[in-house]
Amino acid sequence: MTAIVGVFYAKGVSKSLETMQLTQILQPDCLRVPLTCKDKESAITELVDLLDAAGVLQDRDAVLNAVLTREKTRSTGIGSEIAIPHGKCNAVKELVMAIGIAKEPIDFQSVDSQPVKIIMLLVSPADQTGPHIQALARISRVMLDDKFKTKLENAQSAEEAQQLLNEKEAEQ
Repeated sequence: MTAIVGVFYAKGVSKSLETMQLTQILQPDCLRVPLTCKDKESAITELVDLLDAAGVLQDRDAVLNAVLTREKTRSTGIGSEIAIPHGKCNAVKELVMAIGIAKEPIDFQSVDSQPVKIIMLLVSPADQTGPHIQALARISRVMLDDKFKTKLENAQSAEEAQQLLNEKEAEQ
């Protein structure tokens, strides 16, 4: 299994849950293969570092601290081999998201006690709850399709993952 990492940016706060499309906010040049981490904290750090390298963070350490602090309150391993670590802080101007698909499953202390393969990191400004919740809901909706989830886990390149997302969102 390969790993895929992508960065998404959400612009504007008026997008409704029904119209928010991950493919509209995906930056194709911010995809990377593979995700090299082996544990939960390293996975979160790697995704935060990806956002930092993309130039979307004003303070990398503040973002990392916000996400790790949130993770300590309760695991964001939601089950079905998916984790959605997230945090809010003023070190971002708008909602940002990084996605990683682990080469080897990572223990996230998930609700179903299963390790995760797909990790989707969200960070939003402290005062922007709407887009943050909309993105969480959109991710959940897209990932309910087991066939799509399996294809995404097995994508061999960033381009293939982009194509899978394009096809999935064209259906909806």
